[in-house]
Amino acid sequence: MRWTPLRKIGMGVLGALVSVLLGGVPAGAQVPGLTGNSFSLVATNGYIQNGDGNNLFFWGFADGNPPSGTLQVQYPGPTLILNQGDTVTVTLTNWLGEPVSLLFPGMDNVTATPSGNGIRGILTWEAPPAGAGTVTYTFTASRPGTFYYQSGTNMDKQLEMGLFGAIVVRPAGFDPAAPTVYGDNTTAYTQDREYLLVTSEMDDRYHNRVERGEKIDTTTFFPTYWFFNGRNFPDTMGPAGAAFLPAQPYNALPMLHPGDKMLLRIVGMGRDQHPMHHHANHSLIVGWEGQPLTSDPANFAAVGADLAELAFSVLSAPGRTSESIYTWTGKELGWDIYGDPTPGTPTEHTCNDGNGDSYDDVTWEWCPDHGVPPPTIIPAIQEWEPGVFFSGSPFLGQKGPLPPGAGSLNTDGSFFHIFHSHTEKEMTTNDVFPGGMMTFTVVVPPGVPIPE
Repeated sequence: MRWTPLRKIGMGVLGALVSVLLGGVPAGAQVPGLTGNSFSLVATNGYIQNGDGNNLFFWGFADGNPPSGTLQVQYPGPTLILNQGDTVTVTLTNWLGEPVSLLFPGMDNVTATPSGNGIRGILTWEAPPAGAGTVTYTFTASRPGTFYYQSGTNMDKQLEMGLFGAIVVRPAGFDPAAPTVYGDNTTAYTQDREYLLVTSEMDDRYHNRVERGEKIDTTTFFPTYWFFNGRNFPDTMGPAGAAFLPAQPYNALPMLHPGDKMLLRIVGMGRDQHPMHHHANHSLIVGWEGQPLTSDPANFAAVGADLAELAFSVLSAPGRTSESIYTWTGKELGWDIYGDPTPGTPTEHTCNDGNGDSYDDVTWEWCPDHGVPPPTIIPAIQEWEPGVFFSGSPFLGQKGPLPPGAGSLNTDGSFFHIFHSHTEKEMTTNDVFPGGMMTFTVVVPPGVPIPE
């Protein structure tokens, strides 16, 4: 039976989102991955499940020392979370039918040491097929930022097949209670509001041919699947570590409260450019390729990311990484996002600005808009079709009357803003809309916990 995304929505993928918003399942507000300075990666094969119900053959990396004792290949590979200044070792074992190697762009002092039947490749030592030997790579994580690792062998084929993963390097002295990207206040973000998005795409013809042991011609590349963290919409919104997506453990559902500074790390691991468009506000890009946007790198501690740029969309390009900070407050929307403040009304509230910044000190309401009604009259229920993410009310944290079954995926009056590739065809999964490189940014009402 061929499932469509709408059928999957009704059968639990977005039903899991309800559990997320109710706090039953981790939403992934911290970047998940492997920590430490010594890792083992195993190159092998498996299948991913796509939003159209198709299972697609891929190559990927597995954690060679899984807590469960059972290897699980994944797409993309395990994220490595490091500390600035660490000396890191990664040992690669290869169970595929051709040599595989690893490159670590942006890392310093990279060396490779083969054992067994190691192969001297064009760019580095390669691990031979069928587990006949390993290669241990050593490098220094000299600077903080967002990076990646990838196979350095037969790259036009092996990257398409899935042999890559992300790296996050924390700055020296990193404080999880007051986190920063690069160790200074201009790149600070709110605790536990950090999300990693790895963009990629696939041509299913290649994967089918590789599965059958046939040759491929990568000059005919024509993608039909687009991914955030190895998932198509609506799976992007499902919980991290979902049992029904064993090879795709990383979700993509940014969530924040008004006023939070949410960090978005974006890693481009495909062949194409993807303009990543987050609705409702611009974001402030503070770094590209592990380099802060500063006018004086030698004096960064003093000047910070003074060249940070506001962006309507953040361009994800092949081999490019970025860090941007996104905030939502409802400032200057022209109406009171919390409703009618009249005493005795269901949305009664105040706007208390004790520090003179024009915001409520707790809810981040924009006080100049306090009590201002919405600029339009919402029509009667019979005159419109409510979406599954509409609470029935235009006010944050409020719910209103809806037809039976409508608004079922908004349990607490959150605002859902679409977050997607602005190359519109990439919002499909094998020509099925909605799908592909799409998710939502969820603005959660003050006082409602965001599961960590």
